[in-house]
Amino acid sequence: MASRDEIIGFCDELLEIDSFDDYGPIGLQVPGALEVEKVATGVSANRAFIEAAVQTGAQLVVVHHGLFWGDRPVALSEQMAGRLRALLGADVSLLGYHLPLDAHPEIGNNALLCAGLGFTRERSFSTHLGRDIGSVGRSSEGIATAELTARVTDFVGREPLVFEDGPERIHSIGIVSGGGSSAIADAIALGLDAYLTGEPSEPVMADASEGGIHFFAAGHYATETFGVRRLGELIGERFGVAHEFVDVPNPI
Repeated sequence: MASRDEIIGFCDELLEIDSFDDYGPIGLQVPGALEVEKVATGVSANRAFIEAAVQTGAQLVVVHHGLFWGDRPVALSEQMAGRLRALLGADVSLLGYHLPLDAHPEIGNNALLCAGLGFTRERSFSTHLGRDIGSVGRSSEGIATAELTARVTDFVGREPLVFEDGPERIHSIGIVSGGGSSAIADAIALGLDAYLTGEPSEPVMADASEGGIHFFAAGHYATETFGVRRLGELIGERFGVAHEFVDVPNPI
């Protein structure tokens, strides 16, 4: 058993939330039980995830995409009310960490993707709301495009969309998980060999060709499972509570 508020304090401090603006509230979004025996983590606070997380017996759920976003109406929709009923009815708290969990240099989505694909993280790049959230990785020996495609497939669990427009071997890569296709411009400006994100957008095929850079789109959901899962593991280790990652696969 651990204190909910101590867990929240640990997460808020680790992710340095006071140094971020974001598209929605950071940290506690829905208060529930004050004592926690189990934490469930996942990517998005949709109803399928919330109901599955409640079924695990968790008193606290932590997600990357929270319930509330800046441009959403204040009045509750039926959809939002259903999500809240599932949480409040079970006395379960919900924490949301979006940009801070992309940007963290050790447990962030982009840092973990960088390491998992065999690159050494060199620096941050790609500014969103005043903070760099992406990672630039380097490989001294270089990686062939086909090999990197295989590594991405193995690491994220799905085959990426690839535009092969860069050099024969990839020595440098920019990574912005999720919906970061526009940041290909930042990767091109830095002279990187490749750029990886989650979702593609229509202009990136031409951007990659004209910019002489490889482009990988490995799935919004698939590229954002890593940070929140690792955060849950750290909570479990620090506070002696159970942790379970709740997977609700999304092909996008």
